[in-house]
Amino acid sequence: MSAEFSSFINIGERTNVTGSAVFKRLILNGDYETALDVARQQVENGAQIIDINMDEAMLDSVNAMTTFLNLIASEPDISRVPIMIDSSKWEVIEAGLKCVQGKAIVNSISLKEGEAPFLHQARLIKRYGAATVVMAFDETGQADTQARKVEICQRSYKLLVEEVGFPPEDIIFDPNIFAVATGIEEHNNYAVDFIEATRVIRQTCPYAHVSGGLSNISFSFRGNNPVREAMHSVFLYHAIRAGLDMAIVNAGQLEVYDEIPQELRDAVEDVILNRHEDATDKLLELAPKYQGDGKTVVKEDLAWRELPVNKRLEHALVKGITDYIEDDTEAARQAAEKPLNVIEGPLMDGMNVVGDLFGEGKMFLPQVVKSARVMKKAVAYLQPYIEAEKSEGQKSNGKILLATVKGDVHDIGKNIVGVVLQCNNFEVIDMGVMVPCASILQKAKEEDVDMIGLSGLITPSLDEMVHVAKEMERLEFDLPLLIGGATTSKAHTAVKIEQHYHAPVVYVPNASRAVGVCQKLLNAQSRAEFAEQLSKEYDIVRDQHARKQPRSKPVSLQQARDNAHVPDFSTAPVTPNKLGVTPVTVPLETLRNYIDWTPFFLTWSLAGKYPRILTDDVVGEQAQSLFDDANAMLDTVIANQSLQAKGVIGLFPANRQDDDVVIYADESRQETLGVAHHLRQQTDKPKGANYCLSDFVAPVGSGINDYVGAFAVTGGIGEDELAASYEEKGDDYNAIMVKAVADRLAEAFAEYLHEQVRKQYWGYAPDESLSNDDLIREKYQGIRPAPGYAACPEHTEKQLIWDLLNAEEHTGMKLTESYAMWPGASVSGWYFAHPEARYFAVAKIQQDQVEDYATRKGWDIETAQRWLGPNLND
Repeated sequence: MSAEFSSFINIGERTNVTGSAVFKRLILNGDYETALDVARQQVENGAQIIDINMDEAMLDSVNAMTTFLNLIASEPDISRVPIMIDSSKWEVIEAGLKCVQGKAIVNSISLKEGEAPFLHQARLIKRYGAATVVMAFDETGQADTQARKVEICQRSYKLLVEEVGFPPEDIIFDPNIFAVATGIEEHNNYAVDFIEATRVIRQTCPYAHVSGGLSNISFSFRGNNPVREAMHSVFLYHAIRAGLDMAIVNAGQLEVYDEIPQELRDAVEDVILNRHEDATDKLLELAPKYQGDGKTVVKEDLAWRELPVNKRLEHALVKGITDYIEDDTEAARQAAEKPLNVIEGPLMDGMNVVGDLFGEGKMFLPQVVKSARVMKKAVAYLQPYIEAEKSEGQKSNGKILLATVKGDVHDIGKNIVGVVLQCNNFEVIDMGVMVPCASILQKAKEEDVDMIGLSGLITPSLDEMVHVAKEMERLEFDLPLLIGGATTSKAHTAVKIEQHYHAPVVYVPNASRAVGVCQKLLNAQSRAEFAEQLSKEYDIVRDQHARKQPRSKPVSLQQARDNAHVPDFSTAPVTPNKLGVTPVTVPLETLRNYIDWTPFFLTWSLAGKYPRILTDDVVGEQAQSLFDDANAMLDTVIANQSLQAKGVIGLFPANRQDDDVVIYADESRQETLGVAHHLRQQTDKPKGANYCLSDFVAPVGSGINDYVGAFAVTGGIGEDELAASYEEKGDDYNAIMVKAVADRLAEAFAEYLHEQVRKQYWGYAPDESLSNDDLIREKYQGIRPAPGYAACPEHTEKQLIWDLLNAEEHTGMKLTESYAMWPGASVSGWYFAHPEARYFAVAKIQQDQVEDYATRKGWDIETAQRWLGPNLND
């Protein structure tokens, strides 16, 4: 064994609640004695340092770290190796430093929050006599390229050595090991970037060490241990020679480099060293041979490969198989008179089968999107041949322009509609999100489209759709207009939009209806018949709307206030443990445990409650496949950190002033940071109260010091870029999957953070212990209503949240001019802690509340009516 290998240090990874399900279960159950056996096994298997992490939402992490380290101190066969205290919370790290005998290692500090906290923590670590891991992470994000890794580590080294006097031999740099072979081209050089950065860091930062989390490199092959172990060994083989002198490794599961089968070692080496463009594809082809024990070859049923080429293409399209599509497309091209005939012939025949099966309910939306991926790959293969013949191109069923309207960033539904239309041979021009009316109409003329589809999620988008319809009428357009999105409806289309435009205006409730609607609109005769039918339906809807009596009669604003809910404030509100603003960054693997999966399936038009949907007689098989793909995507984004979650919370002194909540700067309650304006239910409630969110806060002058909170979180930092990278490869399925998963992570972040607020930051429910199902069912004290939703439906109130939290600076989240949040996978809202706080719907309000609200906000009546329009009683 060479000297460079003999001096390499294995850091045991299994005493980590975020990385080991077994260890996590033992710690959560309080079985510390058995947990000690995990640490002991790590040492016995060759770990020369053991990494200990107690970052788990259901744990008192400080107590868990203290308890476990004190127990280790009495175990000579464990405590003979150094302890690495691993936590994202400084209080946990410091608690650990107070327990460890001998020299500890802190994992980790970084420049993420700037130089001041970095230097402060470094000085404390030096005082405790510990070494530290320094992450290659600065104020602008995590380092991914060689240049960024080197730049951040050199800057950190200079600060530590020159300003803190930190011993350079106690500095351990972690330049970030990211997953390779993910299918994303930008990730192919990640291993090379790490290896070369290590070489430079060791040369330019004397006496410092380099470490990393080894398992990240192979996340793309999760479930195939032989391939993963081969990737670990090959990576270490090259990285150690470049200067890597320690790594977090499962010491009992490392393949010997020379004992890796030659064909596997060559394929892995091509991936790790990024030697060929098709290295990932070749390793993917080889990987099943080494599944399981490395001897069992997983055999795929390839009987369909014996079918005629047209049937092979059809099978690939229906099943979503891309493995052989280029070979089969080439075979079809050789047999065709010209390349275009392959598209217009067997490929479209196959897509027609897909369309029929989807229409008959025999295929489901996720399968259709996978079919589109196969079709796009085939068309991309044929494109150079078509160009060479200077063909006029494929004749489509029609050309449709799709856009999410100005001020709105949500596009999952629109993207799904686009894919379904493309699967049925429609040419789709997708203009993306936040598209101004003028741009939509100009593009429609330039491209000579057959119809326009508008999408939007937030309520201000409804007004923008009305504006587009009016402009189309003014500019004498004659194109059909399609309307879709979560807040749209047939009633709104009939009452607010259709009457402003003479051509057909069609509400399309979901992707499954889009094809039929478009086919009817493109044929002159069927369009006339469909338009006449629509007109009659809209007349009925408008008549019903006009005659519709409110379920409860309206009352005046004063009557509603006289019937306000009066909570019991005999028990004084709990003072938050941490007042003020707190930025929060949470690992995606933590948020994964808080995901509510039921809405995820609805995104893909699969109805059913998780987990029962996975065994449903009709959609169960497809739901399970979709669930597996979502978790594979989660594995990928966690491993390569292509998605990030950022959030910020604020807890503030506050009191109620009528229907407003006055928010103060501090406990003196002299300086006002802002006023949250809320709306009150305004219908007759003979057996209940007319609720307003401000009711749950003690009033000014009551002598009761009360509090409110605010939050803004996103799980979508990087979602647009990642989705775009899939779209560039023609992979709409994973482009949509990215956004669907990011949405779930954002909601999970909101759930996780609310729990932390209840138990720690505010601390009014410190002993709460709820399962994820209990959290989804909201079996906890307090609420977190979001502006734009039922209890506080007015969107501009988000601006106050942004101002209070300095949300853009802390998270990168932004508000559009219509107060949609960007990234799309974002959630914001208020925290109310009173035990009687509950969700409700403001519903319809009257003109006197509009006028009152305008006065409170400093608006004119017209502005108030515009923003309160959806809630205004006509």
